[in-house]
Amino acid sequence: MWPLSRKGPSGFSSSSTAEQVTEGVDGTGLTAIVTGASSGIGTETARVLALRGVHVVMGVRNLAAGNTVKEAIVKGVPAAKVDVLELDLSSQASVKKFASDFGSLNLPLNILINNAGIMATPYLLSHDGIELQFATNHIGHFLLTNLLLENMKDTSRKSNTEGRIVILSSEGHRMTYPCGIRFDKINEEKGYVNYLAYGQSKLANILHANELSWRLEEEKVNITANSVHPGVIVTNLFRHHRIINGIMSTIGKLVMKKCSAGGSNNLLCGTESSS
Repeated sequence: MWPLSRKGPSGFSSSSTAEQVTEGVDGTGLTAIVTGASSGIGTETARVLALRGVHVVMGVRNLAAGNTVKEAIVKGVPAAKVDVLELDLSSQASVKKFASDFGSLNLPLNILINNAGIMATPYLLSHDGIELQFATNHIGHFLLTNLLLENMKDTSRKSNTEGRIVILSSEGHRMTYPCGIRFDKINEEKGYVNYLAYGQSKLANILHANELSWRLEEEKVNITANSVHPGVIVTNLFRHHRIINGIMSTIGKLVMKKCSAGGSNNLLCGTESSS
């Protein structure tokens, strides 16, 4: 249990679970997309949305892993509506295909939770020649959001229901390069620092959410966009660093939030006032 938990203005604390923050939510008739839904916070987010009656579309890189998660969700929630679609956020072609595949389902879209992410990887380039963390954490989600935005606007107008876009960021946005985002050197290996590159991608997430929120307000569209920090969670995010991952998976369990609590921020932003 999180040892320093106390309730904030929302009435919840850092140890509040995803189920607790969505208690009383009726998501019947709503559709949500959750990226990175085959593990960690994404899995818990998808599970609890399905528990609340939301039709969940899981965007996953590994279809086998995604289908395993789907089976587990349906086993626990027999009435759950869950679809699994392939999505590799580091590939713009994959993002475009996902958007097309989602369109073929002929579903409305009320909630988009841009949850997937990678952290502090060695220097690598994406399929499109973009530094991998920036490509995955920001560019992929930026493109996905724009491809799905007209559906969300149309859904909001027809249903008179507020749409929600949740972009998972991190307190890591404070630890970036001296210039913030290296716009002119995004893809350069020289000067690359894995944690700073992660920080710049998370800073980009926040800037994206802020600008999108402003534009939606200017258009008077009934959709809100928020960036959220989930807290420090016990997940596989540190898998590229054996020692740190070992510490996080042992000692970290005593002081860090569990995934059951990690999905709470996603869901509080994604479901409050959406039902």
